[in-house]
Amino acid sequence: MKQVVWIARHGNRQDFVDPTWRTRAERPFDPGLSEDGIVQARRLGERLAGEGITHIFASPFLRTIQTAHYVAEEVGAPICVESGICEWLNPEWFHEGPELYHPKDLVAKYPAINANYEPVFVPKYPETSEEAYLRSGRVTRELAERYAGAILLIGHAVSVTGGAQGLVHDIGIFECALCSVVKAVREEDRWIAELCGDVSHLEESIGADRFA
Repeated sequence: MKQVVWIARHGNRQDFVDPTWRTRAERPFDPGLSEDGIVQARRLGERLAGEGITHIFASPFLRTIQTAHYVAEEVGAPICVESGICEWLNPEWFHEGPELYHPKDLVAKYPAINANYEPVFVPKYPETSEEAYLRSGRVTRELAERYAGAILLIGHAVSVTGGAQGLVHDIGIFECALCSVVKAVREEDRWIAELCGDVSHLEESIGADRFA
């Protein structure tokens, strides 16, 4: 069986659409998906249906878990919450380590979550951008070694780029739009990028783009 790693960015965020959201939020550094972000996530799921994905690995931030939830509805794979592909823990964005939901508290709403999964790596706050890129690459390689066939990682702009670079060493920096996908295929002892930042499954009018 051909080994394939898909890497996708989450959909649009509540606070990107409504900048006042944080003033009312219980967890101001963990926004969920906006309405158009949900549409993006569903389109991503439709795009990946039939690709034989056996496991979905999602960053522990709510927006990535929600994106994984809508994809899982289409592909029928379990969701493993993997801290190693989380957001860049940038001290300019977070004044402390962001408060997030525990996966066990999300299972009732997102039943595809495997509450018994143990993350490969748990990053420490704060971290530099280089540290975030490198740990995303290391974790992506580790997951590719542990799981055969086709897997999907859902992260953030930095962890998607870092994860792709961890497999495909000559991939460089690429545009990583909301709900865009990378497809990396293993050919003997090296990885080839068949898709890089692909958004062909999305309508141009769906969602504004931001970096994180």
